[in-house]
Amino acid sequence: MVAGGDPGVAGSATAQEHWSSRFAFVMAAVGSAVGLGNLWRFPAEAGQNGGGAFVIFYIACVALIGLPLLLSETLIGRHGKSSAVESVRVVARESGGSTAWSALAVVGAIASFLIVSFYSVIAGWVLYYIGVFAGDLFASIGNGNLTGGAFAGQSAEQVQGLMPALFDNNAVMLPLHALFMGLTIYVVARGVTGGIEKVAVYLMPAFFILFLGITVYGAFSGDFAEALAFMFAFDPARLLHGPVMLSALGQAFFSLSLGSAIMITYGAYADRGVNLAKTSGMIAACDTSVAIIAGLCIFPIVFAAGLAVDSGPTLMFQTLPASFQTMPAGSLIGLLFFVMVFFAALTSSVSLLDAPTNWIRYKFGWTRARTAVLVGGLAFVIGIFSALSFNVMGEWYPLDFIAMFREQNFFGVVDGFTGKIMLPLSGLLTAIFIGWVADRRLTDAENGISGGLHLFWRFLVAWLCPIALTVILILGIFPELIG
Repeated sequence: MVAGGDPGVAGSATAQEHWSSRFAFVMAAVGSAVGLGNLWRFPAEAGQNGGGAFVIFYIACVALIGLPLLLSETLIGRHGKSSAVESVRVVARESGGSTAWSALAVVGAIASFLIVSFYSVIAGWVLYYIGVFAGDLFASIGNGNLTGGAFAGQSAEQVQGLMPALFDNNAVMLPLHALFMGLTIYVVARGVTGGIEKVAVYLMPAFFILFLGITVYGAFSGDFAEALAFMFAFDPARLLHGPVMLSALGQAFFSLSLGSAIMITYGAYADRGVNLAKTSGMIAACDTSVAIIAGLCIFPIVFAAGLAVDSGPTLMFQTLPASFQTMPAGSLIGLLFFVMVFFAALTSSVSLLDAPTNWIRYKFGWTRARTAVLVGGLAFVIGIFSALSFNVMGEWYPLDFIAMFREQNFFGVVDGFTGKIMLPLSGLLTAIFIGWVADRRLTDAENGISGGLHLFWRFLVAWLCPIALTVILILGIFPELIG
């Protein structure tokens, strides 16, 4: 790495960057994995799929599918030491395979680019709620009601109406989208040591402190016993229920940032001294723990307020804010909660933007800063259409002639196309590539495992992962097959 600065900001546009330490790598990778998918999607999925059965199958999917693929992606990057696309080409060439396998990284990088375009819109909602709770906190302090519930004098319906009101106000939603995307671009433009890992090593510990603090608060102030029973109640009938199994499998895959070229990109920044197997295990364990604890953080508060936990995506942005009305120091805890979510959202969006940025800058020889601004700026423009999908463009269905996208607006199409097609396809190709194409001596030298565990990993990557990802891909396109 160029001394005294980041090579992507000043100096060689394509000089390879490195994490300054294993801790930085783990924090950045965990920051990528731990995002809105854990804090927003996981509790929503668990709530809609019966709790315990979903959680049990989710953990199994992380261990048997997510972790093997995570190790596969990081070893591609670490061996290739370049962009995700070029790293796959390096492994393919050295294995005597076709460089056309780099398509798996192209698909993943484009998926990351499209995801960050609407991810920034959702993160803008988080900024909105930070402002709402900050205003309510100041009002509570002024009224001498700091220890009382949030939104004093307002009904639950009024609080839950904050989200629809935001959707109707582009003068607020679009600037928040611009602000969050601007922060993301700034961090990525600063490079690995100057931006990405600095954000990770500071924000992720702060995230965990807030996360555990709010979980303890919920345990004492909410209905923790009911939440615990809901999260871990074992119902064999639900465990073998097709939709529950598919949801858990998809969540395990998506929450680890797999199929998006992110972990290949982050693996390329890792030094040879890093044991990828142990590091991948730490990343998967942290990601899974956060997802599960997120339920134990959110559900006690929601149960204590007597509200529904199966409200889906509105759980975080409508149900939970209303729940803080009945909780002690609701304004303060609500503010801290959304600040915590913001930390997770920013570290994830940085990784989403970094993958396509790194690919483009290597391809054209541009500086990191220039590439981040161009790629992030284009993602912002595309994101505008996603934001408008919640109001003026809500009834524009661009792919209505395709069954799986029927009555899906622009936001729904981009979300569905990336989540149901692009990410599973990239993951499937990765599993086939590592399991059947890549030279075994090459992968054995990189993966950091041996003996029976190594043979088990190879079996999972070559057989179980392709089967599982094929199922995700087919049922994502044809959901009617599961009834």
